[in-house]
Amino acid sequence: MSDYLWDGSGERDPEVERLERLLSSLRSHRPAPELPAPANQRAFGGTLPVVVAAAAVALAVAGTWLAARSPAPAWEVTRLAPSAGGDAVAGVERLRVGQWLETDAFSRARVKVGLIGEVEVEPLTRLRLVDAGARFHRLSLAHGTLHARIWAPPGGFLVDTPSALAVDLGCAYTLQVDESGSGLLRVGSGWVGFEYRGHESFVPEQARCRTRPGVGPGTPYYEDAPPELVRALSEVDFGPGPARPEALARVLGTARRRDALSLWHLLGRLGPLDRAAVYPRMAELVPPPAGVTREGVLAGDRSMLDRWWEALGLGSVDWWRRWKAPLPSELR
Repeated sequence: MSDYLWDGSGERDPEVERLERLLSSLRSHRPAPELPAPANQRAFGGTLPVVVAAAAVALAVAGTWLAARSPAPAWEVTRLAPSAGGDAVAGVERLRVGQWLETDAFSRARVKVGLIGEVEVEPLTRLRLVDAGARFHRLSLAHGTLHARIWAPPGGFLVDTPSALAVDLGCAYTLQVDESGSGLLRVGSGWVGFEYRGHESFVPEQARCRTRPGVGPGTPYYEDAPPELVRALSEVDFGPGPARPEALARVLGTARRRDALSLWHLLGRLGPLDRAAVYPRMAELVPPPAGVTREGVLAGDRSMLDRWWEALGLGSVDWWRRWKAPLPSELR
């Protein structure tokens, strides 16, 4: 490095010379004050990198030591056992990341989800704590039943199942998984996003959604939907392909205006021929808004389907797009 800026010696920098010429009119002609010679300035400049490097190494070692000694994130678990007066506390323990929690045929458990909610665990349930980080709280439900009540911002609580991922969007819900890996989601309040390899279901309050291994979530339906519609939807979602047209006809024949929730999902996941059958019934129940065309919907235009969703009076799908974006890449 040149010493020109310090004492005028050494190689001149063209940019510095240009600035000197511009500022020459402001030059002071009084003699410079006497200052102590900067004898140790160069020496200090040489040792500073060494000092900084040593401090960085010390901090890194201290951080590693503290991380090794700090306990892993854990959630409080209250074990409950039946008694004559109802459930009694049988013990309190900590569930750490990677550990499993199991209940037998007679016991239940209450799990505190950090500071954002609570999960009630029914008998004969097995689940594991996957993540208890600052951004995501994540469980894996192998089988059994849990009831989740989450009061944190949407997207922070996730539950893996063998056939779908449940993403909390600020709600209370029940999730059941049987020994085959099939599941049933029931939403009491708020919303839940149900997803498997890009296959999505938006499940609102008072609605349900079934899921199957290898297929993912089926079509959501309201709890008060006609039984024939529910049976036919199951055949459309999980039945053999040749029987689908007849089952779809039964869905369309029994759908009410409220069941446009189910028809909207079918438009986004069926093939072109089946979408062509769903479109006129959907348009009869909920007329498509301006800019939503039959051609676009049959072609699977996502923006048109999103606009039609908003006509259902269930809010905007933007919240799902927004909260889905920061999910861990392996979950999207």
